[in-house]
Amino acid sequence: MKILLVNKFHYLKGGSEKYYFELAELLRKNGHEVAFFSMQNEKNIKTNCKEYFTENFELNSNNKLKAVDIIYSRENKRKMKEVLENFKPDIVHLNNFQRQLSASIIDAIKEKNIPIVFTAHDLQSICPNKTMLDNEKKICQQCIQGNYFNCIKKRCIEGSRLKSSLGAIEAQYYKMKNIYIEKINKIITPSEFYKKQLIKSGISENKIIPMHNFIDINQYNLETEDNGYALYLGRLSEEKGIINLINAFGRIKQGQLHIAGEGPEIGKIKQFIKENNLQDKVKLLGFLNEDEIKESIRKCRFVVIPSIWYDNCPYSVMETLVIGKPVIGSGMGGIPELVENNENGLIFKHNSIEDLTDKMKILFRNTELVKKFSENARNISIKLYSKENYYKKIVEVYDELIREVKYDKQVVE
Repeated sequence: MKILLVNKFHYLKGGSEKYYFELAELLRKNGHEVAFFSMQNEKNIKTNCKEYFTENFELNSNNKLKAVDIIYSRENKRKMKEVLENFKPDIVHLNNFQRQLSASIIDAIKEKNIPIVFTAHDLQSICPNKTMLDNEKKICQQCIQGNYFNCIKKRCIEGSRLKSSLGAIEAQYYKMKNIYIEKINKIITPSEFYKKQLIKSGISENKIIPMHNFIDINQYNLETEDNGYALYLGRLSEEKGIINLINAFGRIKQGQLHIAGEGPEIGKIKQFIKENNLQDKVKLLGFLNEDEIKESIRKCRFVVIPSIWYDNCPYSVMETLVIGKPVIGSGMGGIPELVENNENGLIFKHNSIEDLTDKMKILFRNTELVKKFSENARNISIKLYSKENYYKKIVEVYDELIREVKYDKQVVE
């Protein structure tokens, strides 16, 4: 089988890119031919597959005349046509493509009658801001039925009227052209929660397949130790709830908090630590590579995921659990589907500093409970998140769609 994988970034920027590259490797190891379609960037990772790139384009570009390309890029459609002619895929698997690559690439694919699978790594298919947070970082579902004017009214995208307007226009175009409802054949959601949100927006339940992300279990078979610190790992951005975490940790006498990652909130985080005299309790680790992340998880007491948005299927949670460490997670989005309360970790009430404080106190004080959660974490993960199980499911999706398209062609002929 020949699979074209599409993602707007071709370097490790986040969970979508991790999935994009690891899915390619999984498919290749099982004998399939894979090619990539993405944007040009100096950070791009060189692979042993065919790679096709469009011009790099960012929403924050000073060239406002190119803003129309966010909605529909004729150049990207032309490039996609060339790729389809050259590679001739049996199926196209989209990941994050909106804005930079635009809906035009879907038209090119449909003109060739090639089936499309889309993995929804965020909520951009139903929310122009993709996080379902307004400009005040409060949960908002006002756009879920298609009233995208709310995005402009609240300036939900970076507080910018222009960016919010472009996001709302893009969302309206996708709705008007039935991109998600008709043109995309199947949508994979890495959580049951995301499936429910997409159904609320009017997408057919039969079109959506919930499948948690996968992980290479063998790469995380590590000997663990407990060095007594709590750990946060991930992007340092407002929706991740890191200020809440530090605030809660300041109320605890035990242990240390290690924060790994980088992002736009780093200035606020440093200021909050200084203002609250927490320099001796909170350690900023900065960016960590994959091996350093594993080492930090291996030695921690537990990991905290304090998200204030509808997080999907965080790799940080999966990596922690498969190494065999408990997670304290916000009761938001897909997190409770990974963290089974009182089995492999604890769930705290969304945005509640008090409840988060209490949950961290429990794990700092109760070593036996930490050991129990750690053992359960590893055992549950091995059963649910193996790459072998994921491969069987994804190939079934591909095969079924290819058969359907071939049948439709025969009926038409």
